[in-house]
Amino acid sequence: MQRLDPAVAYERAVGLAARGRRAILGITGAPAAGKSTYAEQLTAKLVADGHKVALVPMDGYHLAQSVLEELGIADVKGAPHTFDGYGFVAMLSRLKQSADEQIWAPRFDRGIEDSIAASIGIAPDVTLVVTEGNYLLLDQMPWTTIRTLLDQCWYVEVPEQLRHDRLEARHRQFGRSPEEAHARTYGTDEHNARLIAATASAADAIVQLS
Repeated sequence: MQRLDPAVAYERAVGLAARGRRAILGITGAPAAGKSTYAEQLTAKLVADGHKVALVPMDGYHLAQSVLEELGIADVKGAPHTFDGYGFVAMLSRLKQSADEQIWAPRFDRGIEDSIAASIGIAPDVTLVVTEGNYLLLDQMPWTTIRTLLDQCWYVEVPEQLRHDRLEARHRQFGRSPEEAHARTYGTDEHNARLIAATASAADAIVQLS
């Protein structure tokens, strides 16, 4: 498995953005590995350098909190079945196959813990779409279709203790007690992390972050 430092990864992303037809780059990794921050920073740098790039996170396809509660699965929010996976696949397919359209994607707002429809615009001149999420390489339907739509997919990796510390801090930030944060980090989140880690071998490269 090829390992990339952020500088080399950036040059590879430039190559995707500059090749003349729209490409889709996937960024995946376990919860709190830093994939969202990395994808945001990568997109911002590419845009600042003059490339036409849009970021479309998978989190916009979370099922609504009210739906999760109705279905009785709110306590495992973040597991594969708590997303509209087929909707996400359909969006990626449209981004790849209908590059001449103005397309609008949903965005997940952590402040309200829900998605906001049609809040990310992808203009026809966008040559690279960066998408990030937990299950881009998961070998289960409908997720397995995603790999065929990605030009490249990178797996983000950080030391496990750092990832756990970040995850507990995130849960506390959003109102959970220290005990609840610890239980969630080493319970449901750890189960998801192991599921995601098992997909790393399907990535094109691993990006190591500090």
